[in-house]
Amino acid sequence: MYAIRLADLAHQLEAQLHGDGEIIITSIASIGSAQAGQITFLSEKRFREKLSFCQASAVVLTAESLPLCNCASLVVSNPYLTYARMAQLMDTTPKPAEEDIGVGAVVASDAILGQRVAVGANAVVESGVLLGNDVIIGPGCVIGKNTRVGASTRLWANVTVYHDTIIGKRCLIQAGTVIGADGFGYANDCGNWIKIPQMGRVIIGDRVEIGACTTIDRGALDDTIIGNGVIIDNKCHIAHNVIIGDNTAVAGGVIMAGSLTIGSGCMIGGASVINGNITICDQATVTGMSMVMRPITKPGVYSSGIPLQPNKDWRKTATLVMNISAISKRMKAIERKLATIIAAPTTTSRG
Repeated sequence: MYAIRLADLAHQLEAQLHGDGEIIITSIASIGSAQAGQITFLSEKRFREKLSFCQASAVVLTAESLPLCNCASLVVSNPYLTYARMAQLMDTTPKPAEEDIGVGAVVASDAILGQRVAVGANAVVESGVLLGNDVIIGPGCVIGKNTRVGASTRLWANVTVYHDTIIGKRCLIQAGTVIGADGFGYANDCGNWIKIPQMGRVIIGDRVEIGACTTIDRGALDDTIIGNGVIIDNKCHIAHNVIIGDNTAVAGGVIMAGSLTIGSGCMIGGASVINGNITICDQATVTGMSMVMRPITKPGVYSSGIPLQPNKDWRKTATLVMNISAISKRMKAIERKLATIIAAPTTTSRG
């Protein structure tokens, strides 16, 4: 079981300690459920009232919230970021596989494995593969020919990585994800679809995290590229030749069409659909369920779609939207009549 003195935790987190530094902390919990021996955090002002009945042994908070706290505390400027770092220190998640080669795993004779590599049960590592130091390949994974996986990268169970893929250092790929499958490339010959072999690769940078059951297709000729520090949620589809810039975040269920370029530091909301062959600039935020059909050239927040309404109100809104062209024509006709009336000379009668 993890255990640490509060004073030692404060030192590691570079936090200002208030209260008893000898308290032993064993885990993290939410502010509403934390008990003795646990530490929690307060990152939003709207939850301040919960401090009065919080049962945690310690709370991470800002100096502004400190007067409301009735237990030991760690004062920081950004409690949520500190929570993330604290969670990394106390993480109890097991490894995807233990060190060594698991039962039923098949590793090609010419594959190169670094030090402390683990390959889980029934995984397959094909010819020409290079696995860096401390790489962990979970059970049932398939690592295709000539793929390179950087040091300290971890793949959970049943990840499939096609041939010639490059994955950087310290990446985390969740179960069921497929990297390097063929892009959706076909030519039409009088109604018959002729497959275009996809001869590009997928190149993934360092510190990339990819959620479960996401698919990233290989390029048709050039490569599909995922930049450093990118985070991608579950069940996303990234088509052939997409380029995603460094430190961009992609929420769940996003669909990206081919040859899309997304800049650095962007945030793409869940269930959004983005057209292919367009560019989104750096530092753009697309809110959830948006349909992006044209390039975004200026940083900012962009949205589309109709927010949730009671069904009766939504029907009225939908009717207006469907008839907006006719309404526009009527408004223009009224404006023309008004302009004619205003422009007409006025006459006055004399007695």
